[in-house]
Amino acid sequence: MNKELSMGTSCKIIPINANTYRIEEENVRFFLLTGTKEALLIDSGMMVHNAREIAESLTNLPLKLLNTHADPDHIGSNHEFASFYMHPAEASNYYNTQKKAGAFIPVEEGQILDLGDRPLEIIALPGHTPGSIAVLDVQNRALFSGDPIQDGTIYLFGVQRELHAYLLSLKKAGRYRDRFDVIYPSHGSCPVSPDLIPALCRDAEKLLMRQLPGEKILIHGYPVIRYDGKAAAYLCDLPMT
Repeated sequence: MNKELSMGTSCKIIPINANTYRIEEENVRFFLLTGTKEALLIDSGMMVHNAREIAESLTNLPLKLLNTHADPDHIGSNHEFASFYMHPAEASNYYNTQKKAGAFIPVEEGQILDLGDRPLEIIALPGHTPGSIAVLDVQNRALFSGDPIQDGTIYLFGVQRELHAYLLSLKKAGRYRDRFDVIYPSHGSCPVSPDLIPALCRDAEKLLMRQLPGEKILIHGYPVIRYDGKAAAYLCDLPMT
């Protein structure tokens, strides 16, 4: 279904099943998951600024927010929540880099958030940002991957992003392969196959060896090199000279 939002902004709400929704903005998507006791919003969009209103139009359950990381396109409606879940390693990005306010509730690797008959397991995936996380929907065998696992464009430039850590996170995500059948990323195609993970690993390994073709471009006025791999595109810092 389509839903027109206030402030002249629109998005599309797409039911995945009876208790899961993907909410599509032009450049990012976020998700609403419901259990028998609570609902969880995974990220809060960029331009809508009323993600809570959107979520509460879909469920009457008590609503909580979790951020996969603190880049601007994932925290646009955080101000609507008194607190939110986030990995502690992402605090510097949220408070110092993005200059945002609010109280976060720390989540760590392996922690379970249970919405009521719907356990969600936290998987730390640093590299894209220090505190990037994915959410494993255990019983539904689905992974909500944030930005690290996608077939779109992956940001790996700037002081808080690091390619070696990113590759290690991809390899760790691959070790969970027998626990999920589908991946719901924040960007690019949705859903995607778990087969994307080894393909991203191969790209990242080639990136580290400088074996992918690249071109210099500007992103928000920042000079980077875009590398086109077989699985995704990667925006990286200019190589040292």
